[in-house]
Amino acid sequence: MTDDMREMGPIDWMLIEFDQPFTGKAAPPLFDLVDRGVITILDVMFIRKLSDGSVQAIEISDLPGDEAIHINVFDGFETGILGDDDVAAAGEAMEVDTRAIMLVFENTWAAPFAIALREGGGVVVDSGRIPVQSIIGALDELDALEASLEG
Repeated sequence: MTDDMREMGPIDWMLIEFDQPFTGKAAPPLFDLVDRGVITILDVMFIRKLSDGSVQAIEISDLPGDEAIHINVFDGFETGILGDDDVAAAGEAMEVDTRAIMLVFENTWAAPFAIALREGGGVVVDSGRIPVQSIIGALDELDALEASLEG
């Protein structure tokens, strides 16, 4: 492990699917996280799954003009960490006729904690993430149950 790697926070990846053209609406809040040092983008890849089920990485320059304009802020963030295996894995998760962005990013905010864990002999043996949609769904179900008990 290089010294630079020892100083890093946890690394995550995320696949975000869109059933409509890219608008770039999420780019400003994402880059705000970068500007504030919360995350560091390590790689980005755009993917599409066609109606025949085939999956392909797409270059920003291959997108229609209006889409390319909205997401050209990501130009230059492609580093090669993501590859063909990642495109295939993304395709397994994606619905047909959709596009996606796959991000690999360092949780820079957590680097001091991660460094302290490593220096103290700690090893993360498992972790997970709960999608906010799952929490919202569970709270909605709880609200409905409470309403039915009250009524």
